[in-house]
Order: sequence, then C-alpha cells, then structure tokens
Amino acid sequence: MIYLDNNSTTAVDEAVVEAMTRCLRDAFGNPSSTHVAGQRSRQMLERAREQVAALIGARPREIVFTSGGTEADNLAILGTLAAHPTRRHVVLSAVEHAAVFTLCEQLEASGHRATKIAVNEAGALDMNSLVASVAPETAIVSVMLANNETGVIMDAASAAASTRAAGAVTLVDAVQAVGKMPVDVGALGADLVSLSAHKFHGPKGVGALYVRPGTRLRGQHVGGHQERDLRPGTENLVGIVGMGAAAEVAMRELASAPERMARLRDQLESAILRSIPGAVVNGGCAPRLCNTTNIALPGVEAEALIIALSEAGVCVSAGSACASGSMEPSHVLKAMGVSPTMARGSIRFSVSRQTTDAEIDSAIDEVVRAAARVARITAA
Repeated sequence: MIYLDNNSTTAVDEAVVEAMTRCLRDAFGNPSSTHVAGQRSRQMLERAREQVAALIGARPREIVFTSGGTEADNLAILGTLAAHPTRRHVVLSAVEHAAVFTLCEQLEASGHRATKIAVNEAGALDMNSLVASVAPETAIVSVMLANNETGVIMDAASAAASTRAAGAVTLVDAVQAVGKMPVDVGALGADLVSLSAHKFHGPKGVGALYVRPGTRLRGQHVGGHQERDLRPGTENLVGIVGMGAAAEVAMRELASAPERMARLRDQLESAILRSIPGAVVNGGCAPRLCNTTNIALPGVEAEALIIALSEAGVCVSAGSACASGSMEPSHVLKAMGVSPTMARGSIRFSVSRQTTDAEIDSAIDEVVRAAARVARITAA
C-alpha cells in the first residue's frame, strides 16, 4: 500500500507505540489520585504536557488536553463566546475546517452573527476584509495556519495582531501545520491555538488547545476540575502520553523532514502536471505546507479516481476526511473560485516523513494510468 493521505491522518510512529504501551502497562492509576499509583500517572501526564508545549514554544501550564482538534476548536469558540456574553459576533476565513465552519453556521442559526472572510484564487486571506470585519461586538476571529485541503499557509500572525488591536480574541487552527513547519505561539501572537496528535504521527482521539495567559475562556463541559476546569473528566492518559511522544519526535524531525517532504511532493506534482494535460495545482501560487498538493485533473471525477487508485493500492483523497461522503464540491475550492467542474476533479496528495522515493515513483505511474482510464470512462 502507498499511503498519500497524510492530511487525513498519519501512521503512528513506533516511538509513540512504545510510549503508549509502557503507559498501559505501568500507569493505570488515575492522575487525580494522591497515592503513588495516581502520582506515577500524573508524572506521565505532565511530562507529555511539557513535550507538547515545547513543540509549539509554549509553557506547559498553557496546554489544555482535549479529544482532538475538533474539540479544541469548539472549546476555543464556544468558550470565548461564553466568557464574553455581550459579544455575539464571530469572524472566520471562508476556508476553515468543518470544526469551525460548521460550528459557525450553527451559531448563526441560534442568533449569533458570523462573518466569513474571502480568500483570493490562490487561497490567501483578504487581510483588509478581515480588519474591516472586526467590530466592538466581535468575540473571536478564527484563522487557519495552514489549510487542510490545499496546504496554503495563511498569514495568521498578521491576523492575530489586527484582532488584538481591535480587542477581540484570536484562534489559530494549527492542526494541519504542526509537525510540518515550525509553530511558535509567541511569534503567532494568537490567544488560542488548536492541534491534534494524529496529524503528526500520534494517536487519534487526543489533541490540545494552547491558551495564552489572561485569555478569558469558559469550559463547555461539567464535571471535575481537570485541565484547569476547562476540560473536566479523567484524562485519556495513554493518548496524551502518545501525543507527547509524537510531539518530541516531530520536534526532532523538524530539522530535516520538511525539506525531504517538499522534495517528494514536488516530484509527484511536477510529474503529474507533465503527464496529464490541463492539470492545475489549486493554491500552487501561494506558500504551502511542504507535504501537500491539491491537483485538479480535467475530465476526471475525483471519486472515481480515488476508487481506481485504491484498487491499485494508492490511498489519496478529494479533500478533508471530515467531509467524505459529500458529493458537493469542497467549500475551500469554491471560496478560491475553482470552477465546479475542476473542483469535482480535484485530488489531494499529502506525503509524510515516512513516505519513500520508491513510493512516489510508483504512485506517479498509477495516477497517470488511472486518470487516463477514468477520463475515458467518463467521456464514453
């Protein structure tokens, strides 16, 4: 199997498996218990908090563990609105992940106001529109650091600076960026930053929210006092330990892995563009994550090509895994002005630090063959 869908999820690193196995075997105590078994678990929990904090340039006490990126985004937005009850306005980019985009649609239905900021054809955020949209009643502005479908990197630091000047809170969704590019919360200047372990070779079902000191946030669940009262309930210790181990490996690999991933991505991308007339890279003119390319293939239905490639042992996607099953063109590509025809033929390829040169060579051959076959069937 050749796995090129790493923006959906990544394979768990062997060091992570080992750390989680040790935790399952040696740390069954409740981290909130005061006895020796509980304190052994507490030490592992806090060690993981240190590891995750180090990956994004934060302090351990600024990290709140969650069940993943979706919960982190939800806690950030709903928690901010709850802490600022007179402010009922949310600003977001038009290309946010479903965790933010769909939540804001629901908020609109319940009487809040949500303003979606346009992006240009390259997927870059319209900063002038963002600045103009922040008003006295704005509670929070949500901007991705890197888009999950196209890999386009946003100027989140400028968005955060503008938002702070206007007196609102900034959420930066860094879920897709962490582990693929340096992320420093100090440089970003955001109040809240979300991340998810399974995007950087950690386990599924665990994530974190960075909370800048002084940021007003109200927890959205009722229970115990875990995670500074922001996320009650006994911690998913084995998952958190796995996330910590993944963060430590990712931090070590940042020195060399992005350059190698970019080389493999570019090799795949250029070969497809040479071999398939009319193929276009969505967001190709903007700065992108080192591992991601989203290519529109004319005359090809993406779903048919994904199935054909899967049968050949190559795993790719048409965009966000959270939107799979939808026949509608991606809201991200719509926002970028990609035509419905080209959007329906767009495929996302995402490599990881585990991807090999041989896999890329084989994938190129399979993509070119499958695309030609699907195009012939579609045209018939």
